[in-house]
Amino acid sequence: MEKQNQKKALVLSIIGVVTLITAVVGATYAYFAAQGGTTGNISVNAGTATTDNLSFQTGSAISLTANQEDFGQGAGNKSGETFARAILTANNATNNATRNYYIFLNIESNNFEYTTSDNQAELLLKVTDPTGAEVTSITGLTRKTSGGVTGFDITTSTGVITIANNYEIVSTGTVTQEWTVEVIFANLDADQNANTGKTFSANLIIQEESMSTDLGNAAEYIASLYTTDGENGIYYHDGTGTYGTLEAGDNSYRYSGANPNNYICFGSDEETCPADNLYRIIGVFDGQVKLIKSDYAGESVLGTAPAGSRTPSSTYYKGSLSSIPYYYWSGSSSNQSNVWSSSTLNTSVLNGTYLTTIGSEWSDKIATTEWQVGGGSSMYLNSPVQTAYNYEVGANKANTTYEAKIGLMYVSDYGYAASPENWNTDLSDYDNDTNRNNNWMHIGAGEWTISRYSDNTFLAFNVSDTGYVNYLGNVYLVYAVRPSFYLESSVEFSEGTGTSTDPYTLVV
Repeated sequence: MEKQNQKKALVLSIIGVVTLITAVVGATYAYFAAQGGTTGNISVNAGTATTDNLSFQTGSAISLTANQEDFGQGAGNKSGETFARAILTANNATNNATRNYYIFLNIESNNFEYTTSDNQAELLLKVTDPTGAEVTSITGLTRKTSGGVTGFDITTSTGVITIANNYEIVSTGTVTQEWTVEVIFANLDADQNANTGKTFSANLIIQEESMSTDLGNAAEYIASLYTTDGENGIYYHDGTGTYGTLEAGDNSYRYSGANPNNYICFGSDEETCPADNLYRIIGVFDGQVKLIKSDYAGESVLGTAPAGSRTPSSTYYKGSLSSIPYYYWSGSSSNQSNVWSSSTLNTSVLNGTYLTTIGSEWSDKIATTEWQVGGGSSMYLNSPVQTAYNYEVGANKANTTYEAKIGLMYVSDYGYAASPENWNTDLSDYDNDTNRNNNWMHIGAGEWTISRYSDNTFLAFNVSDTGYVNYLGNVYLVYAVRPSFYLESSVEFSEGTGTSTDPYTLVV
């Protein structure tokens, strides 16, 4: 149907709804079957005072559904596609018209996950431009090949993705530009049943105007991504949910698992986030988003030279540094106290030069927090994470606090970053492949936590390179450091999808 002579371009949405059904007796492979959508063709016109006329058309909605007959090895990939058109007619006076437009993919919901240990893409996006060429670069997305198909990996993507940015259309009569968008579920010839019942929903928007992508309040946005435990890698710890007594029970939203989309750029507003400014979201606690640096910090971040460095283990290290900077927990080799308030790593480095290094614009976005620094005994190690949580920051805590902006991760932060199937494992046994490969906070070098070992005066808890929690860390010895902090509750997200190549950014 067509609507003629409107003055402004209207937003058109192509709603792609992807429903995956993979629980079939005797079948371990999942495939999509494509069906026609229910939305018909739509056309709108955007005219100007000079009678140039720009109109947009869209095809039917994409609807991909898994049918029982599609289950079976060798059935191949399934897909559905649609199109978006821009049609420009030049005015009669000059017979020459030039306009520009934008196309956005707005992924409203997506709870798919990776089912292979090497994160092979399961949902792929293919875009063909008006010249017939396949688009090979989209900001924030990574091209991968899965199931014999190469496309953009959108397996866990959410939010707004720009497909065409101020794209030009020129006409001396009437010109049509057509974009084709295809969503493919890749047959990996592997067990993909973990995606049973998962759905993907997106709107394709074509319009003349640019689009504000502000996501709103940071804490509220993260919480909004949660509907059921595990969706988008987020688990709600109310103590009565799916994992009950294994949860923290503090009504927090925590990211858990191998590699959730919880990256955020902090301390930089560059278009491509520098590696030193990549952080990850631990979760949302009492309306505040808690972050930790994604890789280990050195002098460029902390403003203070490390006490030493070590070559990371090629077996366990997941980061990108060729040399890991190491710092004393106490701040110096001469300070043998495990009281956090006396640590110059705390007072002089983290809450001193580090804050100066990032500048006031960014340090003002960090909340001053009461950190629980009383620590605990060896029961942290010989118990599941919920017990450590209770004695570290929960009901049985020592309630010794230190007020500051910057701290380090809690032992329980690390424990709950693992997939839920590991939450009933003693923290001293976190050094197994299953746990390491399903804990995004483990990156493979010995590093400090903020918690002291309370049974003596010179030990603090640390995470080993192999992944287990240990208390045999003399505070005047050296391990790696990752600053951790809470954002002010008023901080807002600007854009991003939370991947390492398209991290969330903040309104500055």
